[in-house]
Amino acid sequence: MMRICVIGGANVDITATSGKAFRVGDSNPGRVEVSWGGVGRNIAHNLALLGNDVELLTIFGGGLFGPVIADACRALGIGIEHAEIAAEGTNSFFVSINNADGELVGGVADMNATEGMTPSWLAARLKVINSTDAVVADANSSAEALAWLIDYCEKPLFLDAVSVAKAGRIKEAVKLSQRKEFFALKCNAIENVELASVTCCRRRYVSVGAEGLKVEADGRLYEFPALPCIVRNVTGGGDALLAGIVHAGPSASVEESARWGLECARCAVESPKAVSDKIKEL
Repeated sequence: MMRICVIGGANVDITATSGKAFRVGDSNPGRVEVSWGGVGRNIAHNLALLGNDVELLTIFGGGLFGPVIADACRALGIGIEHAEIAAEGTNSFFVSINNADGELVGGVADMNATEGMTPSWLAARLKVINSTDAVVADANSSAEALAWLIDYCEKPLFLDAVSVAKAGRIKEAVKLSQRKEFFALKCNAIENVELASVTCCRRRYVSVGAEGLKVEADGRLYEFPALPCIVRNVTGGGDALLAGIVHAGPSASVEESARWGLECARCAVESPKAVSDKIKEL
């Protein structure tokens, strides 16, 4: 078991899945599910299911849902002693639309609550951050906050690109930082194009969907096929992938970290929810 600090978003996921092939510009019969999500929160949830001691640093949205998500994190055994609930009027929502086969058609993220996670907000929690075995941060935080983490985090730092729109924050963070290096980057193939200039991480994990996982490390390119599965929902697959990689530990071989990541990703995409309880059986 490791002690892991996760820094990132925690929000309400509203997932709409079409019953048949999705028709753009039309009302599509299907099902809508509401669950607790956010890249950071999902990663923390997965890591907790894997048996780790997890501390989540986040700012929950204001209004009705913030305290409810915070209580749900506590019930899962995720530490939130150093998190906050924002003032009413701030939001943390992700609305996604999936095709009938579970593939993402599109989505909208309203994560303005995370804007409060500034360098000074993180600095007040530096002791917590550096008392862990590994640190994970998603790109919902600003470039300035990510740059601060790169400079002051003394533990292996794993960064998640989140989306193409937010991947640029990592690129900008590297430019702003003094240290300019961190342990690992996780992104998908499209985000990887945006982050091509970021070469200062020891490991780069690139999810290529049904093709599996590519890892750049030690001057080599490793390729691992995806595990056979029946896809029900791709939302959360990347979060589970990174959770498995982190769970393997910073000292794990590329092969071992990839194995854990792909096993966790398979559990996630076979579940209708962003996080699958089956991960605790691995």
